[in-house]
Amino acid sequence: MKTKPDLSFWKLWNISFGFFGVQIAYALQSANISRIFATLGADPHSLSFFWILPPLMGMIVQPLVGYFSDKTWTRFGRRIPYLFVGAAVAVAVMCLLPNAGSFGFTVAAAMVFGAVMLMLLDTSINMAMQPFKMMVGDMVNEKQKAKAYSIQSFLCNAGSIVGYLFPLIFTALGIANVADEGHVPDSVKWAFYIGSAILILCVIFTTSKVKEYTPAEMAEFQASANAEKAEVNAAKGAKGSSSNAMKVFFQVGLVQFFCWAAFMFMWTYTNGSIADTVWNTTDPKSAGYQDAGNWVGTVFAVQAIGSVLWAVALPFFKNIKVGYALSLFIGGVGFAMVPFVTDKFLLFVPYALIGCAWAAMLAMPFTLVTNALEGSNRMGTYLGLFNCTICIPQIVAAICGGFLMTMMHNLLPTVSEQGNMLLLAGILLLAGTVCVFFISEKKKKVVSE
Repeated sequence: MKTKPDLSFWKLWNISFGFFGVQIAYALQSANISRIFATLGADPHSLSFFWILPPLMGMIVQPLVGYFSDKTWTRFGRRIPYLFVGAAVAVAVMCLLPNAGSFGFTVAAAMVFGAVMLMLLDTSINMAMQPFKMMVGDMVNEKQKAKAYSIQSFLCNAGSIVGYLFPLIFTALGIANVADEGHVPDSVKWAFYIGSAILILCVIFTTSKVKEYTPAEMAEFQASANAEKAEVNAAKGAKGSSSNAMKVFFQVGLVQFFCWAAFMFMWTYTNGSIADTVWNTTDPKSAGYQDAGNWVGTVFAVQAIGSVLWAVALPFFKNIKVGYALSLFIGGVGFAMVPFVTDKFLLFVPYALIGCAWAAMLAMPFTLVTNALEGSNRMGTYLGLFNCTICIPQIVAAICGGFLMTMMHNLLPTVSEQGNMLLLAGILLLAGTVCVFFISEKKKKVVSE
């Protein structure tokens, strides 16, 4: 039986290198969307509503991408055509979104245009992002998957650092960081323009360096994996492992719910929180608010640096669940600290801690799920469906954001309104920490002498 070979470090690197460019785009979206809509005139209690459409579309698009890419075999590959199309659409949208206030629209029309562009941006980014995870599932053996996803996490966070810092860098270069009312500053626009160029170049690099396995090779790998499963199941007296795979799928999904709801609150409310607690302003038209917007990129970059460093450490945990749970606990402590920090440089501490959770979220869930699904000929379909465990919590968090902000403010009136949402994010990560220990991790096969 033919099994997937061990791949060199650089082959693992090349499989995920395009993720660097994709994550620049994702970082620009994460750090600047609330800033853009607040600049256009959105009320803080309504900010979360602008984030509903992207994950809703993700729930539809990602399973379809997974399903159809499972059945796609072209001379360009199986997953690569989808990531290239997603990247191309993302590039176009990145050039349009920051100009939502510059086309002569009314305030309401500008917000609608911006919301539609955000939906298309998030959908296209995820369409480009998901095939990278699927390629690891297709091309990397079980022994190397944790390493492969850690490399992917490293590249992801390295791209995040670049994307987060772009507005600050362009402001330092003399590009305007303030604009007329209802218009997005040029520093943000240029960040999106340059980010889109890097994205397409990185994707071109991966598509030129990676050759996916042929249908015949994949069939051999699947037969080998199925034979191993049958042997293990026979030894256990089990009928099959598909039910266990789905059990792991939903158990990890529960952890994902708490994690992604927490990070949705971070992306939505960090700008307003630190503008209030550090710059003492809640006025989006003020220079202080826009300076806070640049600093959001800085603290998110610190988060990414923390993620990069923690991603290097994660493979050394012998027990995946222990590493996963510890990471989420550390991140929850970081979130809980944010509303109480009034010095912009001291914010580096909690966001570095949050980075530990982010590193684990990018690597551990996919390691656990793809290990449970090893040998399935519907890996892409399952991973597309698994994306729903990312989308659903974001939708719930977006719908409930305004209500929860009011509730938290009534409970803790001395904490800033948007800062309370980061405190809530910390509570959610701690809940996710507890749920990790209920995951049925796949046991390694033991060969008796």
